Amino acid sequence: MSLKNKTVLITGGSRGIGKAIAMRLAKEGANIAIAAKTIEPHPKLEGTIYTAAQEIEALGVRALAVQCDIRFEEQVQAAVEQTVKAFGGIDVLVNNASAISLTPTEHTDAKRFDLMHSIQVRGTFLMCKACIPFLKNSTNAHILNLSPPLNLNTKWFAQHLAYTMSKYGMSMIVLGLAEELREHKIAANALWPKTTIATAAIQNLLGGDVLMQMSRTPEVVADAVYYILSRPSTECTGNFFIDEDVLKREGITDLEKYAVNPGQKLMKDIFLD
Repeated sequence: MSLKNKTVLITGGSRGIGKAIAMRLAKEGANIAIAAKTIEPHPKLEGTIYTAAQEIEALGVRALAVQCDIRFEEQVQAAVEQTVKAFGGIDVLVNNASAISLTPTEHTDAKRFDLMHSIQVRGTFLMCKACIPFLKNSTNAHILNLSPPLNLNTKWFAQHLAYTMSKYGMSMIVLGLAEELREHKIAANALWPKTTIATAAIQNLLGGDVLMQMSRTPEVVADAVYYILSRPSTECTGNFFIDEDVLKREGITDLEKYAVNPGQKLMKDIFLD
């Protein structure tokens, strides 16, 4: 299923994995709407919605930069309406926006708890809700959440309960919408990386340069996204994909090109036993 001239709305797409997905799908001819908060350069984080849109348009497609904090319903609705006005509809929604704090319960303050659940669960739910009426009009509609398989191994709850709850909330949205939207031929799937991914979160919050060197680049996730979205929505829904498995199914077995430091031992991502 071709993505040429399709419209993709991506949350949190100004940098990192979200931007890599936007660039990959733009190379396939998709028009991209970037819905994210960053409109001014940050001293520690690269890119804004505007610089991302410029890079996307340089690939020969149309891009829309929409300032949007998905915690707020009116901003979500406005972002969706702007996207539909600009491109005539929505074919794909990629819920990438997320906040992270890998802290045990005693060290997770209420503000951080609320932030993670407001973005991961509330924001993803509201974005899906707002897009569904337009996805119903698409010939191959997909919702894709960047969230993990629902692994009930207690260690993932014990180490960072609040974050786990929030990410599993995104995955439960996939579980529910896959069945709810089946009759409308709208696919709902989740995707999670097999290894840690070299992003600002890894660099600044989690493991610094050491963990960055044990990670893959965001392009591994972006390529997996492309292959998932290329499948017919009627035949591909309710799945909890792992990026490496998606690529292997497509015959891509040499993944060294995605390594930040080829030959270096890779760090397996959380939620995967």
